[in-house]
Amino acid sequence: MDCSQSSLYLTSIVLMFHAQKMKNISLSLGSIVFVFSCASVFAGTCDINYTRTACPGKEAISFKKCDGKASCVKTGAADTAEACRVKAVAACANDRLDITKSKVITATFNGKSVTNKAGGADHCADYAERAVEFDKCGM
Repeated sequence: MDCSQSSLYLTSIVLMFHAQKMKNISLSLGSIVFVFSCASVFAGTCDINYTRTACPGKEAISFKKCDGKASCVKTGAADTAEACRVKAVAACANDRLDITKSKVITATFNGKSVTNKAGGADHCADYAERAVEFDKCGM
């Protein structure tokens, strides 16, 4: 039985005991604690797709975060599509100015594309430090 099935089962138990004038409050409270311990069941899946452009000759180190590839997807949890969008914009941060020239970050929430504020795919278009952190190779 997975967490969501267990949560539904225990919620049913809580309701049965409530219907019996809550004769067993401790079991009800234990069930509620278990339901909250499975909170990740209620969060959605936020997939962040990273595509890096390396500074010339820095491909190996720039792509290291994606196991040596220019692109990869990292999966996490988010409560809403907006929360996923915020995570995508944050993923644009680039503190390796002489290693990574730029990034393109796209995202999906529960399998559906999450767009940037202008309706485009690249969340780095919304990143406030884009001009400061991108295209700085050799500077």
